[in-house]
Amino acid sequence: MVGEDFFTLLEATPLINVSLSPGERVYIGKDLPRDKISHIIGRVEYRDLTTDAKGELPIILEEIVRSNEKRFVEFFNHAQPITPRMHSLELIPGIGKKYTWTILRSAEKKLFASFQDIKERTELPDPAKLVAKRIMEELTEEPKYRIFTRPP
Repeated sequence: MVGEDFFTLLEATPLINVSLSPGERVYIGKDLPRDKISHIIGRVEYRDLTTDAKGELPIILEEIVRSNEKRFVEFFNHAQPITPRMHSLELIPGIGKKYTWTILRSAEKKLFASFQDIKERTELPDPAKLVAKRIMEELTEEPKYRIFTRPP
C-alpha cells in the first residue's frame, strides 16, 4: 500500500474474505471503521516490494498526484529555496534553474490554478508526471533532500 499524505509504503492485512485490486483506494485511518483492512503490519522499503508492486508503483504515484492536484499546485505556487544556491523546484526532474525562474516569475504575477495552467504558462512538460517521478526517486534512492516523503 501507499499512504497518500507522505507516500509511505506499507504492508497491511486485509479483512477475511476481502480481496483488493491493484490501485484500489482503501481507508486505513483510525477515525472510522476500516471496511477492507484488518491491520497495518508496518512500513516497508521499496527494495522489499514484489516485482509486480514495483511495476505498479509509478502508475499509482501519478494517480495520487493527479487526484491531489490542488496540493501539488500549491507546491509550485509556494515552493521555497532549500539553500542559498538551490531551490526546491530544482529537485523535480526536468526542472533546472531556467524553469525554476520561469515558474517563480509566473507564480509571482498570478498563482497557478491547475497542472494545465502550470503547463501552459511555463511550457513545462506534464507537471503531475514530473512530481510523480520525484516521489519515485525519494522512495527508491537515498536523496539528500526530501520534499514529498518521510525518511524510511
